[in-house]
Amino acid sequence: MSLHLPTFQEFKEALAHQREMILAEVAEVKDLMRLLMKERNHGKWEEEDLAAIKAHFIHLAKTIPALAVVLAPGGLILLPILAEILDRRKNRRPPPPAG
Repeated sequence: MSLHLPTFQEFKEALAHQREMILAEVAEVKDLMRLLMKERNHGKWEEEDLAAIKAHFIHLAKTIPALAVVLAPGGLILLPILAEILDRRKNRRPPPPAG
């Protein structure tokens, strides 16, 4: 028996399929949505942000197994995809003015 690691497209489709359930669970965890959207809002994830996100995902992976992929080594590179899928805005926020 071999282990099948999902491709980016498979991961994105699995999350999109479970989007409403994931949004409901993420909304229950204080500050998680703010942390996930930080980069989409033109911020940068700091080490403490990533540690907090990972701790939240350990809890959430028990409820939503598709999120366990984020906890695998190198799985944090999937966070931008997750943030994109969970972003409820119709239009992306413009970058802040330079200066």
